[in-house]
Amino acid sequence: MRRIFLCSLSVLVAYALFSTAVLAASHNPADYPLRVHIYSHDGVSHYYWRSLDQVDGEGRANLFENGEAHGFDFRYTCGFRLMNSGGYETYPARWKKPGQKLEVLMPAMGGTCDLMVAVKEDVVYVRRNGSLVEEPVARYKQWMVKHEYDPEHGKNLPVTH
Repeated sequence: MRRIFLCSLSVLVAYALFSTAVLAASHNPADYPLRVHIYSHDGVSHYYWRSLDQVDGEGRANLFENGEAHGFDFRYTCGFRLMNSGGYETYPARWKKPGQKLEVLMPAMGGTCDLMVAVKEDVVYVRRNGSLVEEPVARYKQWMVKHEYDPEHGKNLPVTH
């Protein structure tokens, strides 16, 4: 009986330590050097015993990496409802599989979400007159420089001159 108790206790302690280490490492913003601006998405919520189990869907966003922005389309499956970025807000992100899968940190939701991405090398998404349109990367980069907007380096709001 004592052996079973000690075995069970050691398994529980190991699980608790492993879970804590994994959760602590995965939610450190310093581990997410990229930024993602989610413009739009749709999703379907799946429930298990009246509790939200997962949400999956697709959307459009911009990725800020190496001082440039690139538009991308994505598919996702998360344990919570995804949120669009408000204004110029961006979410911390990192590559899980470069060019294919991004892990986005969503602090308000208390977790991360994986996005399967199709990056557009020569365009970004922008809102014009309420519509989401594509714009050349070079033109958007000029706008970023002119307005000192660089979310990768903490410049989260454009400056008007």
